[in-house]
Amino acid sequence: MKLIIAAIKPFKLEEVREALTAIGVRGMMVTEVKGFGSQSGHTEIYRGAEYAVNFVPKVKLEIVVSDALADLVVDTIQKTAKTDKIGDGKIFVLDVAQAVRVRTGELNDDAL
Repeated sequence: MKLIIAAIKPFKLEEVREALTAIGVRGMMVTEVKGFGSQSGHTEIYRGAEYAVNFVPKVKLEIVVSDALADLVVDTIQKTAKTDKIGDGKIFVLDVAQAVRVRTGELNDDAL
């Protein structure tokens, strides 16, 4: 099993969710986060005053899938979330040692 963590632009969330559902992803966790990367924030003007925005709003997706589905999920997120502009995000893939469905006690792939 793989844990896929993706940080994407917030306005791409619904489009990414629909694309993932279409390829068979049955669930994900979504968190609103702030961060920075090579973008390093930016400046904005509000009511005539300029101020620095050091952290950029993002949406973090956490998805656990079978090993067989992991590459397709990563490819789908990358294609769907891409805007060709700086700050499109990052995707990380980690190994998952165990998964348990709390309600039934099912383990690993059965728990997904």
